[in-house]
Order: sequence, then structure tokens, then C-alpha cells
Amino acid sequence: MIKNFKIFTRTFWKENPEWPDGLEPCMGKKKTIGYAETEEKARAFADDYNSTHSPGRYSRKAEFTN
Repeated sequence: MIKNFKIFTRTFWKENPEWPDGLEPCMGKKKTIGYAETEEKARAFADDYNSTHSPGRYSRKAEFTN
């Protein structure tokens, strides 16, 4: 079984009082949450995560890469 796709979460903002709303754009560190054999399965995994988890203030979302 070859796992071609890595699914991960990361945030897209960080605190900075100098920016509007106190948030500055910032790509956070990737945290692996799973692997998938196909792009279709990776997309479904990320979509499921994103639909069941609130992104919160820093917009944490799941993505995937191969």
C-alpha cells in the first residue's frame, strides 16, 4: 500500500496588534493528521476534517500534498 498523499492542518494567521483585527497573515507549521493512497481520498479526508472542525480565529484548516 503506497500512501501518496499527506493530509495536514495549519493556521493562516498570527497575532499582531499592528494589523487590522490584530491578525497578520502567516502560514503556520504543518501538522500531519493522516495519509491517503489517492487524491480523491485525500480530498475527502481534508473536506471531512474541515466540515467537522471550526477553523477558529487563526483559520486552521486541513490541506493535502503529494
